[in-house]
Amino acid sequence: MVSEHAPQPAAQVLVASNRGPVSYALNEDGSLEAKRGGGGLVSGLSAVDDKMWVCAALGDGDREAVRRGVGEPGVRMLDIDADVHADAYNGIANSVLWFVHHLLYQTPVEPVFDAEFRRQWAAFETYNRAFAEALAEEAGEGAAVLVQDYHLVLVPGMLRELRPDLRIGHFSHTPWAPVDYFRLLPDDIAEQVLRGILGADRAAFLTRRWADAFIGCCTEILGGTGRTRIGVHGLGADADFLRRRAHEADVDDRMAALREQVGPGRRTIVRVDRTELSKNIVRGMLAYRALLDERPEWRGRVVHVAFAYPSRQDLAVYREYTAEVRRVAADINAVHGTADWTPVVLHVKDDFARSLAAYRLADVALVNPIRDGMNLVAKEVPVVSDHGCVLVLSREAGAYEELGDDAITVNPYDVSATADALHEALTMGDDERAERTERLAAAATALPPQQWFLDQLEALRQG
Repeated sequence: MVSEHAPQPAAQVLVASNRGPVSYALNEDGSLEAKRGGGGLVSGLSAVDDKMWVCAALGDGDREAVRRGVGEPGVRMLDIDADVHADAYNGIANSVLWFVHHLLYQTPVEPVFDAEFRRQWAAFETYNRAFAEALAEEAGEGAAVLVQDYHLVLVPGMLRELRPDLRIGHFSHTPWAPVDYFRLLPDDIAEQVLRGILGADRAAFLTRRWADAFIGCCTEILGGTGRTRIGVHGLGADADFLRRRAHEADVDDRMAALREQVGPGRRTIVRVDRTELSKNIVRGMLAYRALLDERPEWRGRVVHVAFAYPSRQDLAVYREYTAEVRRVAADINAVHGTADWTPVVLHVKDDFARSLAAYRLADVALVNPIRDGMNLVAKEVPVVSDHGCVLVLSREAGAYEELGDDAITVNPYDVSATADALHEALTMGDDERAERTERLAAAATALPPQQWFLDQLEALRQG
């Protein structure tokens, strides 16, 4: 419950997310160094005054900042017990809910919902309750609260009990599982997740497809969505920022280095992803290998520029996946590479300027996820491409709903068809490529981050 000694509630717009807009690193001399975050939510919230962002302390630096009382105005960082956070974040959010919504389980052997799962679920409840209580303390009378993503699915219901006066929204940045797959979860847990979100006045999704899947789960398991309204807001790319940032000096430097690695006169197939299981990087590389195997005319004439930035390396399955990405890339280079041609240029160190340089250079962008809530890379590449880029896009990406007409669409599991799509993309005429890129860029920027956030806020306040 809310403490009687809590600060006077004031904020009229609140956002809750696992990761906040700022993080802290603890230096060797004991000082704290703040680093600002980016992304659509940070950009969107900048359009709002009188706001409060509630987030979790994610590392030792963040926790030390909380203990010292160091912070930024409008940000409340929660020092949730590190073991509780690990169980909630890695044990449940990233190893159960993420796997369910992205259809990632090898069902003959997983999942296994046993006593250890129940222990971790209790931590997930504790973690969500900490957010609900903090939001209840910080929110002004009748304030609007926008809760973000699968980490915090229980918060709306918990917060509704504490503060029935609030306008509560929940936004899912991931896909939503179809009902048959969602029901892999234990029955009581599946119901708890749905009721948690239905504590909100409004539940919103990136595409109509994910919204319909949620409605299907609620209908099958609970008999309906109750009084909760369902909305769709397809997050777009921030065109002004991207175009400005993509022409700064450090990006030009990275372009020069990439051109040297690629070599003169060669075409480029670009992908930029985290080494997240759902991104399907390995099958993308296998499709490129099939292109070289089956169409020898491309040998020496094309380079796959693959940026695979390590993700969730504290989980063994992600470390193994990252190792497999490296192995396949090395195998392609060993089989097909020559003294003056490296078929796969693989970078695993995160570098935003280098990513933008690759966007500008790309002849083809390969975005082939198994399943993705949206995938902003698919939207960003056409916006900053220097000379037009063909998008090879998985039909399982949320971005397909808006970009599919002007992309070459692939089944993400079909390596042979993806190889054919890469060939089609590489041989597309300049005029058609330019026209498609123009239409893709227009669709990709239809709902930039600030408008995306303000639209949700307005819809929530309208009741």
